[in-house]
Amino acid sequence: MEKLVVIPTYNERENINSIVDVVFGLRQGYHILVVDDSSPDGTGNMVRALQKKYPGQIFLEERKGKLGLGTAYIHGFKWAIANGYRYIFEMDADFSHNPHDLERLYHACKYEGADLAVGSRYVKGGKVDNWPWNRNMLSKGGALYTRLVTWMPVKDPTAGFMCYSREVLSTINLDEVTFVGYAFQIEMKFAAWKLGFRIKEVPITFIDRKLGVSKMHKGIIKEGILGVVSIQWQSMFKNYRQRLTKRLEPILSVVSETPANV
Repeated sequence: MEKLVVIPTYNERENINSIVDVVFGLRQGYHILVVDDSSPDGTGNMVRALQKKYPGQIFLEERKGKLGLGTAYIHGFKWAIANGYRYIFEMDADFSHNPHDLERLYHACKYEGADLAVGSRYVKGGKVDNWPWNRNMLSKGGALYTRLVTWMPVKDPTAGFMCYSREVLSTINLDEVTFVGYAFQIEMKFAAWKLGFRIKEVPITFIDRKLGVSKMHKGIIKEGILGVVSIQWQSMFKNYRQRLTKRLEPILSVVSETPANV
């Protein structure tokens, strides 16, 4: 099995049938895993109906309660690894990410040497459509802020449309990923970059959702602002600790070899 698209859902009954039909309509061998947080609108029941329409191609993992975007993706990533998928995608259910771009992300990983392909709004050829000016400025400002704080060479660090190679998700300690909103997207890219994996940004057009309700709220924005600082601080402290341990290794080695009665 090669390609799995992980789609987290919470109250997406207006979009889930259409997004699934379009992905399978590509006829490129994709499987879909929907991670649903017990949507009150019956999204999970709609996915069960789709399983009859697309047997063996779409899977459903239901969780009790609204547990957050980041934990939904972590759940999906672990499921993908356990089930042997080679390339794992993350994508929204609301068509803000164009399913036809899946193949471009896949091509970047499969044939262009990328370990992680990012659907990017802020590289040449990428853009945002149908967003109010204030949200556009907030997103661009957040991207610039993240790059300044983390030094990470990714122009769209909060992007949520990506293709991971299995090696990336198998190497990152998913149990140590702490954030659930925008900071989750930053944390995953930062971890992949720090581990030496190659990240390639693929230009996309991001379109604001037309159906359903946006999950954006002040808590997610606050997490993104504070989370960026936390991610960089933890990384710097970890590097310092590793350097200190390496310097102490010769001393510790001598101490451990010294007889106790000396």
